[in-house]
Amino acid sequence: MNDNFNDLQRCTKCTLPITWETLNFDQDGVCNICRNWEAKTESVDWKEREKILLKILADVKDRNKDSEYDCIVPFSGGKDSTYTLYAVVRKYGLKPLVVSFDHGFYRPKTIENRSRTFKKLGVDVITFTPNWKIVKKLMLESLIRKGDFCWHCHSGVFSYPMQIAVKFNIPLLIWGEGGGEYETYFRYAELEETDEWKYNRRIIMGMRAEDMAGFINVEMRDLSPFIYPSKEKLDKVGVKSLPLGNYIQWNQEEFAETIRKELGWNYDKVESLYPDELGFDKIECMMTGMRDYIKYLKRGFSRITHRTTIDIKQGRISRDEGLTLIRKYEHRKPASLSIFLKILDLSEDEFNGICLNQLIPPAKAVDPDTIPTEKKLWDQDLWFIE
Repeated sequence: MNDNFNDLQRCTKCTLPITWETLNFDQDGVCNICRNWEAKTESVDWKEREKILLKILADVKDRNKDSEYDCIVPFSGGKDSTYTLYAVVRKYGLKPLVVSFDHGFYRPKTIENRSRTFKKLGVDVITFTPNWKIVKKLMLESLIRKGDFCWHCHSGVFSYPMQIAVKFNIPLLIWGEGGGEYETYFRYAELEETDEWKYNRRIIMGMRAEDMAGFINVEMRDLSPFIYPSKEKLDKVGVKSLPLGNYIQWNQEEFAETIRKELGWNYDKVESLYPDELGFDKIECMMTGMRDYIKYLKRGFSRITHRTTIDIKQGRISRDEGLTLIRKYEHRKPASLSIFLKILDLSEDEFNGICLNQLIPPAKAVDPDTIPTEKKLWDQDLWFIE
């Protein structure tokens, strides 16, 4: 059993523990993310925000009447990017260029969802897949240095669409939910943009491609897809990069249901969530369960905590019900661990040592040998990994 459940201070309104990134508590024991959520639901004038968005879109279309595309939509095929693309095309009537950075871990149903979405919306798409051998080196290096193997995904997803914006002279990128949903690098009172500061501080954990090239001993040109364009290049195009979730009130459940009905977007099962339940959150990546498991080893909580927090905020469950779900389901090891270890050529003991070396106080180290393993996902045997 996980001792961290009882020992970690948690928000008195939701279930987030003190080890959640950017979290702090006020004098009432309420976390700053709950306070940010209150601003989202009570203080922000969303009608006025959408008017601002419509003005931005109109100005861009007016300035670029002869351009081939109105904007870029960075796209994975998950619920947020799919709804964003749907809204850009169907609601706002823009012609986007869809730019997708393939991190190497798309699941079979996600590939079907992507293809169906592109065909139903009728969009042009650029998909880029980086060198798999380089990806594996980057995964291992970022796991060792930061306890997060997704550096190649974080950096590529953000830098590559910006590179395309410069190459195609497209001045607007539209992302999905805003950063204020689950952390407080930004607040809903601010109209956040995705800029170089955010990229360096929040996305790549302070490790630039130039740093990584030295760490893994490759040439800089091998990491070119992961390089954020210079300010001079972005300013020349006049690139504006904004999250749709700062201009319309983001609602995961409502938007997931919209794309299910309108685009035939299918839900799926996810490791580290409720067993035998179809979901819509983080279904696109094979390694979602591994990201959550590492978080559990480092910070003492996993995706169940994250999910219950959202459900509490939206009034579907009480805090006590959320805590019960955490006790019941959070202490689990993903079946995908064996695949992950094969990719990085690690033993489980080596992996455990790396993760426990990244422990975030006041979380306590758990014994991985005592954690039961989940059942395999329905599609795990279909994953082609070398």
